[in-house]
Amino acid sequence: MTVTVVIVGYRAYPELQQCLASLARHEPDAAVVVIDHAADPQQAARLAEAFPRVTYRPTPANPGFAAGVNAAAREARGHLLLVNPDCELTMPLIQPLAAILDARPRAGVVGGLVREPDGTVQASARRFPDATTGLAGRTSWLSKVLPGNPLTRRNLTTAPAEGVCQVDWVSGALMLIRREAFDQVGGFDERFFLYWEDADFCKRAAGAGWSTWYAPVAEVVHRTARASRHAPVRSLVAFHVSAFRYYWKHGGIAARAASPLAALGLALRLIARLMSRR
Repeated sequence: MTVTVVIVGYRAYPELQQCLASLARHEPDAAVVVIDHAADPQQAARLAEAFPRVTYRPTPANPGFAAGVNAAAREARGHLLLVNPDCELTMPLIQPLAAILDARPRAGVVGGLVREPDGTVQASARRFPDATTGLAGRTSWLSKVLPGNPLTRRNLTTAPAEGVCQVDWVSGALMLIRREAFDQVGGFDERFFLYWEDADFCKRAAGAGWSTWYAPVAEVVHRTARASRHAPVRSLVAFHVSAFRYYWKHGGIAARAASPLAALGLALRLIARLMSRR
């Protein structure tokens, strides 16, 4: 399979450099496209010089992660391997993940194993959001305090021992997308500035007949939120705005009728998160 690695960056230059260096070690022949939003000219010049084989596109604006993926896709050949700039490869990714797509003609997306720097497994494979996600999603209080509770187990898939399995959606931190599926559903929805665009993509792919798989046959270390720290309040707001956008886009008539309650709940959650930062 022809695969292009796609990275969308935002000011996390030390992490991006580590990511590209790990790609050079473990995937030396891979085509790589980097979209660098709100690029610093000096940092951009140094990065382009350090990795001359990378197609590096610095941009002065920051239209969001989804827009960056679509921009990279226009320059990419073949399937798209999304890797966050704050991820570091510890092994080759393309062959083991591509083999999952190759063995399953209607597999549109496959995600690998994502670890935190301390070695714990990140919940990168999940159920589509529903009424329980606010209570037992990856970043919820309940999931942090009682990670083994039934609602969290329903929402999140974390155990490597499960092997290759079909899931609802996987994190865009490490996501291989079949090109045909990407083109059929029209790429990522650029109305999502940051967060939930990966869930939305997998949801639309499922609606078009493509399946999503979790395959802990390849893994990365993810230093979570290294880019969002440069705009913490904007990132936090974007998380909640995107959550409501997903709710409105994919909810049925009853869900839309209850949208004022959903918006109020998200607003209160956002306020609580902002207050906790003080």
